Amino acid sequence: MSMKEQLRKFVVENYLFGQNVEFSDEDSLQDRGILDSTGVLELVTSLEDTWHITVQDNELLPENLDSIERLAGFLERKLKEPTAAPADASAQAVPTAG
Repeated sequence: MSMKEQLRKFVVENYLFGQNVEFSDEDSLQDRGILDSTGVLELVTSLEDTWHITVQDNELLPENLDSIERLAGFLERKLKEPTAAPADASAQAVPTAG
């Protein structure tokens, strides 16, 4: 299943409750009344849990989250971001006997 198909399935199951509502990948989810502000927060939590990403506050924009197409593009960009480097063990303080 493609990323867009997974996103569409999530939206239909969680916001349309399985109803057969036609919308394109480019349609605004907010303008179509599919997502409201609370729904966006639920969507972000699901994206973070499912795709193991972190959505920053400054990324909570319609340009990233307001259509299946935009969501897929946003996820693709997030998944390409380098993950945080593990802490350097040699930089940690080592207790000394004394």
